[in-house]
Amino acid sequence: MATHNNFGPKRLVVGAHYGLRDWLAQRVSAAVMAIYALILLIWFFAAKNFSYEGWTSIFAAPWMKAATLVALLALFYHAWVGMRDIWMDYVKPLSVRLTLQVLTIVWLLTCAGYAVQILWRV
Repeated sequence: MATHNNFGPKRLVVGAHYGLRDWLAQRVSAAVMAIYALILLIWFFAAKNFSYEGWTSIFAAPWMKAATLVALLALFYHAWVGMRDIWMDYVKPLSVRLTLQVLTIVWLLTCAGYAVQILWRV
């Protein structure tokens, strides 16, 4: 007689099972944002011109634009993972949860587009 248990290497895994990937994404995106904040703080304290022209000169360098874009993309992905987890954990009706997830995606993409527009306008 074979016993059918629901544990061990042959158990049926259901659900989203994003666990490790999302945990790692949150940590990596947080590290990217922390490194960017450190670069910005060092640049700020080393600066002598605190006018508008001084701030625009910081972001005029192509490497700083790229670093800012990477940090913003990390921020938006970090926010997406966090908000998606909140919606999945606390909003039970599927239609409401999907609506909130779509609205979150639209909002974050709009913010990303606006950030790119501002960044490359400088």
